[in-house]
Parts: sequence; C-alpha cells; structure tokens
Amino acid sequence: MSFADTLSASRVLPVVTPRGVDVTVRTAEALLAGGMRAVEITLRTPDALDSLRAVKQRLPELVVAAGTVRDAASVDAAVDAGADFCVSPGISGAMLDACAARGVPFLPGVATASEVLLGTSAGLSLFKLFPAVAVGGMELLRSLRGPFPEVRFCPTGGLGPDNYRDFLALPNVICCGGSWMVAADLIDNERWDRVEALAREALAV
Repeated sequence: MSFADTLSASRVLPVVTPRGVDVTVRTAEALLAGGMRAVEITLRTPDALDSLRAVKQRLPELVVAAGTVRDAASVDAAVDAGADFCVSPGISGAMLDACAARGVPFLPGVATASEVLLGTSAGLSLFKLFPAVAVGGMELLRSLRGPFPEVRFCPTGGLGPDNYRDFLALPNVICCGGSWMVAADLIDNERWDRVEALAREALAV
C-alpha cells in the first residue's frame, strides 16, 4: 500500500501524546479495536520514543507515525524506534533530506503556498495543514487547490467531531488529524471503552 493509500484509508489520524509506555499501548489498542489502522505518537514527552517502539512491537498491524518531528536527529531517532512515517508541524530542508536518506515517508506541516512549494520542489504531494483552523481552515484549502491541484492535505489543529467531516468532504483533503478521541481526561480515567467508541464514530461514513 502506498503512503497516499495509507492516509486515505486511515480517514482520521489520531494524535496521541504519550502518557507512559503502558498507557500509550493501551490507548493504541483501544483505537485499533475501534477500527483505526494508523496512529500518530508525538515526540513531546521523555518516554515518547519508548512508547512508539512498544506500540509498534506489540501491535505490528498498526501503522505508527512519529509526530512533532522537528529536526534531522528526530527523524533518525523515530525511524530507529520503528516509525512507519514522520509528521512535523513544519517543513525544512534538513528534515526533507533526512527522511529521504532514511527512506521514510514524510508529512510536513505547511501553512502557506511558499511552504507547499518547498515541499513540491522536493517531490512531495502530501502535506499536513497546521494549525488548520487558525491559518484559514477550509477557505485556505479551497484557495490552495487552484495553484496546487495535485496536492492533498491532512488538516490538523482545531478539528473535532463537529467539523472534521466538512474538511473530509473537500477534494484536496486525504485525511484529518485530531485528538478528540484520545482526550486527556479519557486517558487519565482509563475510559478505553469511550476511546474505542469515539474511534469507531470518527470512521463512520
């Protein structure tokens, strides 16, 4: 399956901030039980790489992305931990080169046409729009479709159960990113049944 096919099939990419290795694995299990086949684990906490590695080892059928990748060293660390692809809040030549060198798909964050041009000049056609709602949301996506008809986006930032379907309906949106199904209160209270239910609802057509 191609990278584009993986994102398209995912529909919604849950963004998980690790809260301990075992808790992150349990979160991923609940998402998988709810039908999700991909998850983004952000590199924002000291145990993030260990959590990513554990999820990939214990749930090999799950596509695991490393999120909040910010430099070439993070790319290397994420790939060494088993990440299937890297996601960043931004884009840089160093990260483009690092992902190409490691042979791992890269979903860089963009918020302007200039950033999209930087990515397309490196051969990319898939981007994360971030922070999606704050930078223009659906209107920006509609505007970018004209000059970049071949490009598709995964909007993340400000999306939730009340608006993500509107984003998914746009022709240049391949999937959406969000964390509403893994909200901190659900994880802290071990509401795995609710996480599973929200994952299933997010995937419903």
